[in-house]
Amino acid sequence: MATQHQRELFTGLIRIHALVHAYHDPIFGQAMMEELKRHGYRIGPGTMSPLLHGMERGGLLKSEPKNVNGRRRRVYRTTASGKRALEKAREKVDELHHELHEERPRTLLERTSS
Repeated sequence: MATQHQRELFTGLIRIHALVHAYHDPIFGQAMMEELKRHGYRIGPGTMSPLLHGMERGGLLKSEPKNVNGRRRRVYRTTASGKRALEKAREKVDELHHELHEERPRTLLERTSS
């Protein structure tokens, strides 16, 4: 079970996952939960739906009701703002990935001599 701190950290990654998938194809909550499970995230509808609604309120996604496999679903796509946010996220994730895999990230504090 993830701790509160882990959930807070992972929420940003989950939002990026949603943007990536909504950029390529329309998404809905249940399908995103299944996709995220493939990546090791355990997220339920009580978290996924508010997250997607919040991204829509924030202008990153837009939704419309559609029938998917005989069920009425709220289907999301990225907006122009969501596409721009995804491009920025790609840059930041690439930068972070590089830093995570450096043998030793640069020192942030000046070293003092004794």
